[in-house]
Amino acid sequence: MNEARRAVREDQSQDIMKQGVLLALANLITSYASFLAAATGAKASTRQRTQSNNHSNISELLDNLLRGYDNSVRPDFGGPPATVEVDIMVRSMGPISEVDMTYSMDCYFRQSWVDRRLAFQGGKETLALSISMLARIWKPDTYFYNGKHSYLHTITSPNKFVRLYQDGRVLYSSRLTIKAGCPMNLENFPMDTQRCPLQFGSFGYTKRDVIYKWNSARQVAIAEDMKLSQFDLVANPTANYSSATTLSHGSKGLKIHSRNSVTFAICIVSFLFAFDKSKHRVRDGNNIQGNKRGGETNEAGMIINTYVVNSISADYSMLLVYFHLQRHMGNFLIQVYGPCVLLVVLSWVSFWLNREATADRVSLGITTVLTMTFLGLEARTDLPKVPYPTALDFFVFLSFAFIFATIIQFAVVHYFTKYGSGECYFSSDLSESESSSDEEEVGTRPLKKEPTPKKTPGNLTTRGHPSRNFTMNEDGMIEVIPLSAIPEPSRDPTVSHWQMSCVACSPPPGQAPPSRKGSGRRRRRRTPRYNSVSKIDRASRIVFPVFFMAINVFYWFAYLSRSERINYYNVKSNGT
Repeated sequence: MNEARRAVREDQSQDIMKQGVLLALANLITSYASFLAAATGAKASTRQRTQSNNHSNISELLDNLLRGYDNSVRPDFGGPPATVEVDIMVRSMGPISEVDMTYSMDCYFRQSWVDRRLAFQGGKETLALSISMLARIWKPDTYFYNGKHSYLHTITSPNKFVRLYQDGRVLYSSRLTIKAGCPMNLENFPMDTQRCPLQFGSFGYTKRDVIYKWNSARQVAIAEDMKLSQFDLVANPTANYSSATTLSHGSKGLKIHSRNSVTFAICIVSFLFAFDKSKHRVRDGNNIQGNKRGGETNEAGMIINTYVVNSISADYSMLLVYFHLQRHMGNFLIQVYGPCVLLVVLSWVSFWLNREATADRVSLGITTVLTMTFLGLEARTDLPKVPYPTALDFFVFLSFAFIFATIIQFAVVHYFTKYGSGECYFSSDLSESESSSDEEEVGTRPLKKEPTPKKTPGNLTTRGHPSRNFTMNEDGMIEVIPLSAIPEPSRDPTVSHWQMSCVACSPPPGQAPPSRKGSGRRRRRRTPRYNSVSKIDRASRIVFPVFFMAINVFYWFAYLSRSERINYYNVKSNGT
């Protein structure tokens, strides 16, 4: 009994110990979970406090920097001039118009300057500011001197940003599309290389206040994937220079005289309402007429006042970059140069045609001349109406001259041709009584009227044209009689047209040929005469191609050297 009770007590004590251990483990797990939850909440609250502190710190920093800040006053006012460093990243270029003499490009335009009023101390070295901060800080009034139409990209938001550094340096970048003027010299077109400038500087600040400089690390960078359809960008040199400008002002007007290529002129123009051409008099409410003191009246009814009291000289800092654009020639070789050469070669085909083929050679020459004229006019459709000839104009004129010379050459050949068009046909089966000397006998043969011939296979008469008597010989050939051997035509009073007998015709079938009395000697058969190949044609087959090739060699070498295209190729080959 005692042992049983003791075993029961031990079992109860073990159960109590197990329950205590389980409760202790549960309490430990619960306390650990609560500890983790408390630690996580503390971290989150700490992070939130840190972010709020950072936000409040940056806001306080910007508020402190902009407190008392005047964005209408440049940095270091009254001291040394502010230096603005500029660099450009060109993304693409085009279109480039020869008619308007303009070019366009898409670029990142970056400006950097130091404004010590914006210097700060803190954990961050750079602050990325919102573009709304641009309206609250000073920035240079940069503009493009030769700009035509430039704009800032605003899709989907204005493409610009601002960075602020601890030392007070401000980086302002914007994406611009710039359309600027490019004075082009098209004398070497299409082998030309154009130098398109981009000039920019401050609109109102002189060198005493703002100086522009290129960024020493990068000046003008070109995107590696940039391609142009008609040009190659071979170089882009940069330069710094100043424009000296003289301001002349007075009580009635203002003039600005520039000592460099940029010229300004501002004047006061008074438009008047009436103009009398006969008396050169203009009239308005004050009855102004003639030339006013200090001013001048022109014929258009305007008065330009130029009262000058004193003058002020001012220098403006400017930056300049030239884009050297070398034109592609492939399009012009295919569309202009190649067809011109082929037309010239086609005109030489007439040198191998018979000299009697008047219609063929004339039609070939006229066709090539008209086609050459069309090509010359088509080549200048995309060019401005410049007062000087271009290299393309010289080549077109050269080709036109060779084609025209071909026509003149045929005129000379035809002048010395004895047998040609307008020939008569005759039978080569002459009677034995015919004379062996055709020209002498026909020239001495007396003319007599012949009755109107009947329409037979050997004698055809067309209406309104002279009759042409012929018979075919045994070989079925029709031969040509020389024009010099044709007798004078006889007039039949019963017929309204002239009748021409080339020679005595063959008798009709079944009749013997008439015999001439007093002629007992045997006559030989008459043979037709042919023109020989002209010596001028033979010489032209060699002279024209050789002369054309020589002129082409001189033409290409002269213009390629003049346009510096060969120099660019040499530099590129040496660089590679």
